[in-house]
Amino acid sequence: MSDSATPANPVTFPPAFLWGAATSAYQIEGAVREDGRTPSIWDTFSHTPGKTAGGDTGDVAVDHYHRYRDDVAMMADLNLQAYRFSVSWSRVQPTGRGPAVQRGLDFYRKLVDELLEKGIKPAVTLYHWDLPQELEDAGGWPERDTAYRFAEYAQIVGEALGDRVESWMTLNEPWCSAFLGYASGVHAPGRTDPAAALKAAHHLNLAHGLATKALRSVMPVRNQISLSLNTSVVRPLNPDDPADLAAARKIDDLSGGIFHGPILHGAYPDTLLEATSSVTDWSCIQDGDLDTIHQPIDALGLNYYTPTLVSAADPDDKGPRADGHGASEHSPWPAADDVAFHQSPGEQTEMGWSVDPTGLHELIMRYHRDAPGLPLYITENGAAYDDKPDADGKVHDPERVAYLHGHLSAVRRAIADGADVRGYFLWSLMDNFEWAYGYEKRFGAVYVDYVSQKRTPKSSALWYARAAKAGALPDPEGI
Repeated sequence: MSDSATPANPVTFPPAFLWGAATSAYQIEGAVREDGRTPSIWDTFSHTPGKTAGGDTGDVAVDHYHRYRDDVAMMADLNLQAYRFSVSWSRVQPTGRGPAVQRGLDFYRKLVDELLEKGIKPAVTLYHWDLPQELEDAGGWPERDTAYRFAEYAQIVGEALGDRVESWMTLNEPWCSAFLGYASGVHAPGRTDPAAALKAAHHLNLAHGLATKALRSVMPVRNQISLSLNTSVVRPLNPDDPADLAAARKIDDLSGGIFHGPILHGAYPDTLLEATSSVTDWSCIQDGDLDTIHQPIDALGLNYYTPTLVSAADPDDKGPRADGHGASEHSPWPAADDVAFHQSPGEQTEMGWSVDPTGLHELIMRYHRDAPGLPLYITENGAAYDDKPDADGKVHDPERVAYLHGHLSAVRRAIADGADVRGYFLWSLMDNFEWAYGYEKRFGAVYVDYVSQKRTPKSSALWYARAAKAGALPDPEGI
């Protein structure tokens, strides 16, 4: 099927295709000191001067903790069939150890019940970057024990919600947790130790495997367990240059192979181990770890925003690293100082990320080939733009409508090419705390006035609601 469509010939999707939207706990919930919740690493990081734009924090965010009923009603009005949200570990298990705080679990029980009452399928992500601060104080993800604590937490949540929630994701974007958190330091906890980042990556993989086993021990067999990866779509600047091809392979290993290698195939890429041998000897990998990590999963979530363009580095070029992952003197790419990053051509979002739907098609087809038979979901895809209400209070965002139309068309083309893509979760349902960017970047399909907390669906939300209802993409010029 062509990516192009006309009003008379829209891009249509299979009847069972799931139309959803996604958020994460720290970005929307607020209520950071209520009902037994204790600080996570993002509470600490955002309250550290200079770490976030404008000193913004998630203390209030968009107050979803108190407004969840209205937010779920809004989801129903927008024809959402599924809602992907994350659980705050420190709301459920404040120290990262021991028994659950029932008041914290009750919030998620009520949220799930509200979703089911509205006919919306809940999809739970157990970890979206908000490690309890006490576990970071004990060493964080570079410490092996954190993986075991995560499995205990997963079992607690699985026991509480597994009778009503069928879709489960262990981790969201472990690359960001490991490398932005422990190598470049632009994310919490803000550490800059490449060896620790590689240990963190392994222990996140181990946590996924242990949590998968823990969830299966307490949940109905019908439930689906997966995780969401943000593997880069890495392209060499000069496809005919062996040095640029080697640079692309190195970044591909560090962004994707380090996770999908052991999770899907039971081994780390040899090229990854060799390339990073100057940083670590990988002694953190213990006997039995790879078998534990290589648990069968029921689906794989893919998060995509923009491709990555690289080349072999010019030793004389000391310019800033244009990898799209925030400004830092420390690289999130261990042992990759010989790689240069370049701005991909074309239109850009407010994040400075190029708009390229072909990268999403490429990503889907890669996993279709590498993991045949494994169902795929697009668990994040979206764009930040400088959205503002007009004089009538309406928010028109034609750039986002075009972005969504282009990327959903790429998903449909991948389905036509044989990929088993079963759903799409727009990032994000509504504007929220955008990590180190604070409240400067708006990814939402719903506009949030951060002072009044008023929600206003943007043009993109109305367009997406029509798509979800029809199972087909409306004319992007028709909103």
